[in-house]
Amino acid sequence: MSMEIDTPISLPQQPLLSQNNATILCCNCGAPIDGTLSAGALCYDCVKLTVDISEGVQREATLHICRDCERWLQPPAHWITAAPESRELLALCLRKLRGLAKVRIIDASFIWTEPHSRRIKVKLTIQQEAFQGTILQQTFEVEYVVAYHQCPDCAKSFTANTWRAVVQVRQKVPHKRTFLYLEQLILKHSAHKDTINIKEVKDGLDFYFSARNHAEKFVDFLTSVAPVRSKKSQELISHDIHTSTKSYKFSFSCELVPICKDDLVALPIKLAKQIGNISPLTICYRVGTGINLLDPTTLQTADVSTPIYWRSPFSTLADVQELVEFVVMDIEPLGLEKGHFVLAEATVARASDLGVNDKTFYTRTHLGGVLHPGDSVMGYHLSGTNFNSPQFEALEDSTAHASAIPDVILVKKFYARKRKNHNRTWRLKRMNKDEGEMLPKKTDQEKMEMDYEMFLRDVEEDKELRSTVALYKQRMNKSKTDGVETQSVAETEGTDADGVPKININELLDEFEDLNVEDEE
Repeated sequence: MSMEIDTPISLPQQPLLSQNNATILCCNCGAPIDGTLSAGALCYDCVKLTVDISEGVQREATLHICRDCERWLQPPAHWITAAPESRELLALCLRKLRGLAKVRIIDASFIWTEPHSRRIKVKLTIQQEAFQGTILQQTFEVEYVVAYHQCPDCAKSFTANTWRAVVQVRQKVPHKRTFLYLEQLILKHSAHKDTINIKEVKDGLDFYFSARNHAEKFVDFLTSVAPVRSKKSQELISHDIHTSTKSYKFSFSCELVPICKDDLVALPIKLAKQIGNISPLTICYRVGTGINLLDPTTLQTADVSTPIYWRSPFSTLADVQELVEFVVMDIEPLGLEKGHFVLAEATVARASDLGVNDKTFYTRTHLGGVLHPGDSVMGYHLSGTNFNSPQFEALEDSTAHASAIPDVILVKKFYARKRKNHNRTWRLKRMNKDEGEMLPKKTDQEKMEMDYEMFLRDVEEDKELRSTVALYKQRMNKSKTDGVETQSVAETEGTDADGVPKININELLDEFEDLNVEDEE
């Protein structure tokens, strides 16, 4: 098999065209140049020496920074956050220069300067067409002077009565335990960072903000962590008839549900049937975005959401201030468990009746997993007690529920604190609040301290509650205060010998200023 090879074909060569371009001499240095391409009869080197394409660009400018919040002014009235030698700061520097619209920016970079010199230098590389067919590239430096200028937000924060929006949080209860828990949630999530003032008033707190959107963001946070309903109102401050510009002050009223943890609740019979046919006489074992209720005789639970509650509101039958101490004489678990609740039958007696009479009470309780004979327990004494509640009167008049009302409802185990004046190994943060025009009276101050001590005991005894707050390790030295928050040092009243639940050291957090961070060389 033979292979066929094509015969080579010769292609005719095209004759090269003779280029008879005109050559002239540079009028400045005498170098030969192409006369058809050189505009102005100048060579490229002479064009670079005689033409300045950066002539219309500023070489000096001024930048304004607020020394309080360290934000930069972006004209006309916008304040931005930019780190040193960042892209945002470089963009701000380029916007400050006039004349850059006529040239093309090739490169821009910072030149290092002393931080205390209050000078910023930027190296720019630009291109521009000097003549037809001649493009020049030039590099030069621009120096910026950093000047201090207070932004309007900081000016308002240093001036009294300059708030733009206020959030008024209220709860009509005789104690402050709910607000103490809400305070810890606010601190844990840093929801108060935009406030300019926090004032403590009767039945609640007032949070002042410099902007309306900050107040709306805070209201959204409260709605996500607590059962609240909010109302909004606005007040006209000023009105410019020439520009139709109006200035308002906004007020947000947030009312918390007046039911707290460990309260005794008598539900309306109709509502009890709607939320799962639960017994109308329940205790509140948790307050989240809704109210979590528990029937201690059957361990049945039910949730009452915020809209359902405000559609048919009801009050508590008794609060934690009416708890009575009982002593467990005998207890027998029934075998039914639900979470950490264990149903049991208990025989209890009032602690004040020991040695006086032999009167005992038989009841069912959900505390079968923690109670033992001889323990003290706090509960509500219903027999012989008159309640001013239409819901409880409806229960007594009902043939289906009147016989199911127990004599005693046990709520939580009581731990006797014997030792006092000892520091706990943990502490909580407190917000720096303005007490208002009038300082609290001595009796009110003692009541506030007692409420705070009761809240600390709840944190110790309730692991579920403890998981939602931030606990910090106790400092060995004297506590310090800063400009935003003050540290609250709690006093202990219990030791391991008293049987008080102890907080594991692994649950405690270290603050940044307590950490010993050193640079390794």
